[in-house]
Order: sequence, then structure tokens, then C-alpha cells
Amino acid sequence: MEGGGGSGAAGPSPSQSPPPSPSPPEDRECCAGLWELPVERCERRPECGRCSRPQKVCLCPFLPIHPLKVSTCLYIIQHPAEESRVLRTVPLLAACLPPDKCKILIGRRFSEDRYPELATVCRNPSTLILYPGAEATNLEEVTLGSSSPPVMIIIDGTWSQAKDIFYKNSLFRLPKQVQLKTNISSQYVIRTQPTNTCLSTLECAAVALTIMEKNKNIQETILRPLQALCSFQLQHGAQIHHSKEHLLKNGLYDKPMPKNKRKLRRMELLVNNVQPRQLGPTW
Repeated sequence: MEGGGGSGAAGPSPSQSPPPSPSPPEDRECCAGLWELPVERCERRPECGRCSRPQKVCLCPFLPIHPLKVSTCLYIIQHPAEESRVLRTVPLLAACLPPDKCKILIGRRFSEDRYPELATVCRNPSTLILYPGAEATNLEEVTLGSSSPPVMIIIDGTWSQAKDIFYKNSLFRLPKQVQLKTNISSQYVIRTQPTNTCLSTLECAAVALTIMEKNKNIQETILRPLQALCSFQLQHGAQIHHSKEHLLKNGLYDKPMPKNKRKLRRMELLVNNVQPRQLGPTW
């Protein structure tokens, strides 16, 4: 029997193991000075209050001097995992807009009881939710009412996180579902995207606000800090991240292929440049 006392193996049983032998005197003498060294405390670098970046790499010079004047109010529904990411785009977006025009709610589940304000917003006929799919209307084709300021909800997270939030919160099926019909490539090149046309939250908001406000300068202004962020990271050792679609098409995808048939099917569609609704623009 394994672990039995009659195995005949030499040496004491685990319950009767001898005490550890003391360290040789010379080892104790070499280490004596180490115990007296002061322990350095790891402190978080001070952050800029506006762009939420460390003060030494503040991006405020690339932000608008004054918040953009927009009538549209954005509600950013942020997955908790995004809050801890180092290179985030939502703080830059919020820094470009007035506080009352960019509201950030963090969580996975949003019930009407816990979020009455959000429930009221979702029931408002002028509210839109940016989420691609077969039921989504291209934003360019939506007629915005003039009775009340428009509101747009954007989910901030990876594709799987955004999908989980959208389908497991019934509130988000109340607003009119819209999507962006654009062929522009993401400038957020320091983070891997599923496809060449997937956009970050900041880029989605920039394009959407440009359409809704009928002001092309908005997109350029909001993208400026993102361009500066990526440029700084690339100058300090970061690598350009091609999309998963690009890597697969060019035989550069070096990770093990998934065993899940559904995920394999998605990869096949990427290679063949076929994008079902699950592979629409993400943020």
C-alpha cells in the first residue's frame, strides 16, 4: 500500500521527520546584516486628477483645454476587470467631456431596484445602446428626436465581457440598439483586438458623438490623447499588437488553437473574413 508503514523504505515516517539542521555559523554571519536592512514600501505613483495617468506621464497636454460642449450624454457601463487595467481609454474619454455628459457605472449586473436612474434612462425613448448585432440599426440612419437630449449607453470590456453584460441585464434590451458602420482601423495598437475593425471604448464614443452631434472635430479631439498614449508606449518598449484576424490570416498566430468547436468556428470565420454578429465592432 502506498504510504503504509510496511513499505520497507528507508528513513523515518513523515510524522517522525527529524528537526531541520541549524544553518552553519558562516551562513548566519553572512546573512546577519540583511535582517537589519530597512524594508522599502512600494507606494503607488501619484496620479493626475484629470487624466488618471501617473503624473510623470500625464496626457493632459493632449486633452482639450475645456471640456467639449455636447448635448449627448454617455453612460459607460464598465466591467469591473477594466477598472484595474493600466492602459485604459475611459478616463481619457471622461476627461474630454463635462462630468454630467459622461457617467461611468461599474459592475456586471444592473437591476432596476439598485440602479433606478439607469432604469429611467433605459426606458427613455431617446436612449440608444451601442451594441452590434442583427437587430441593431446603423447609427447614421437613426433619426434623433429634438424633444430631449440624446443619451447613449456604451459597454466597456472585452467582447465576452460586453456580451455577458448585455444579455444578462434586461434593462439593456429596452433602448434602441445601434451599431457603427465604419471601416476605420483602431488606433489603439498597444492592445490586441479580435478583428481589424474592432474599436476601443474611446474610439466608439468619438465616432458616435461625431455622428450624433454632427461635428467632425469631436472625433479628432477625443482621439488625440489616445494617439499620444500609444506613441509614448511604443517609444518605451511596447509592441504594436496586430488583431487576431491579421495574425490568423498571415500565419502568425502562435497560441494553441482552442478545443472548443464554437471558438474554432469563430477563428475560421475570421480567416475567411466573414463576420457574424458575434464578431462585430467591440470595445
